[in-house]
Amino acid sequence: YWGATVITSLFSVVPLFGDHLVRLMWGGYTVGSPTLNRFYSFHFLLPLLMVPLSMLHLFFLHKLGSSNPLGVDGDDGECIPFHPIYTISDLGGVIVTCFLLSVLVFEFPRLLGDP
Repeated sequence: YWGATVITSLFSVVPLFGDHLVRLMWGGYTVGSPTLNRFYSFHFLLPLLMVPLSMLHLFFLHKLGSSNPLGVDGDDGECIPFHPIYTISDLGGVIVTCFLLSVLVFEFPRLLGDP
């Protein structure tokens, strides 16, 4: 309860409606079990929302012509194609990151905890 109280109280510095915002997040005048349930649900659903938005971002970022902000003529064959090279590079980075995170979680679950 203490951690949720401290973190949500940081929103009270918003001028004019900070206290109302904190009470809205708490669902009352103190942090209770319903507040924590809302926060746990939010922390569970947020990654499920961020993954599709990241994919959408990459989809719109890696389209033909998006690597040419200066308008350089790319028809002469001197330009490197953007889409297949950097898309594969990004995919490789995602795979390596997921692998390292999986190793950390499944092989060393207590590594980042308290001693």
